[in-house]
Amino acid sequence: MAEAPASVPAYVEIAVNLGDPMFRGVYHDKEKHPDDLAQVLDRAERAGVRAQIITAGSLAETDEVLHLAQLRPNLYATAGCHPTRSTELTMHKGGPSAYIAALQTLVDAHRLGTNDGRIVAIGECGLADAQKTAFDAQLALAETTQLPLFLHSRAAHADFVQVLRPHLAALRRNAGITSEPNAAEPGCVGVVHSFTGTADELRELLSLGLFVGVNGCSLKTAENLEVVRQIPLHRIMLETDAPWCDLRSTHASAPLLEQFRREEPQLAALYTPPRAKPERWSATSAVKGRNEPCCIGEVAAVVARVHNVRLAELAEHALRNAARLFRI
Repeated sequence: MAEAPASVPAYVEIAVNLGDPMFRGVYHDKEKHPDDLAQVLDRAERAGVRAQIITAGSLAETDEVLHLAQLRPNLYATAGCHPTRSTELTMHKGGPSAYIAALQTLVDAHRLGTNDGRIVAIGECGLADAQKTAFDAQLALAETTQLPLFLHSRAAHADFVQVLRPHLAALRRNAGITSEPNAAEPGCVGVVHSFTGTADELRELLSLGLFVGVNGCSLKTAENLEVVRQIPLHRIMLETDAPWCDLRSTHASAPLLEQFRREEPQLAALYTPPRAKPERWSATSAVKGRNEPCCIGEVAAVVARVHNVRLAELAEHALRNAARLFRI
């Protein structure tokens, strides 16, 4: 394993799609360079990424990410069905109940705490439009397995809260949380990842006692930056959602990122490695247009400036939050 210099802040990458073919050199079904997942993981470790949670979007992907998580001891996995793939439950042989039962079998065999178990959360689950049945079934699975939630909410906030709220008391009880969420004791049972919602939506999620995950998509506009500023540090988590959700020069985050690069060039070099087009890939370069977990430091640098705190302080809060929820 690669090691980060002692001065580099430590991170938990709570959302990365390492199963995407891009990390095998395949783009739109065409192989453009050799498998470079090992180099991607090495760059992340040198950039201070202590642990990564690989997200699963289906029953089949849950099995796949479990195999990936065995590559290194600092890799973990979620188990669930993404809302955009919720029809898989009804199409599954035996229907939704058989699908959820198969997920539970994987969780029971591979959850953190079992022999080399790596599953730390139920998800990615939630709503993108109105997939309420699939979401409700996975919330029930979280109650049964007593694992935290890795949540997705996109353009369906009211329905998301409506489905989630009835499960919260049982989820808190199973997690050993005896008080209602408040500033001193969040009582958190899950994280809403890749948050891009409004300030009002943020306040409601916080009132439910949830953590909030931030990546490049959370930092696109001036409104996004203002909403991120309102996330309390004891509720924030960091992610890249790689290979997607990179920070771009057209985003509102760009001036803050450039400021960081000028002021902290050594750290910036770890977070922003040299890039080449896929066809011109080499073992010493990242790939242009493909986000990587090492870039989590860019997200942290922007969020720290939005909150007007030191990068090390922001990173420490996010690290502590992730370690607490996922028990890693």
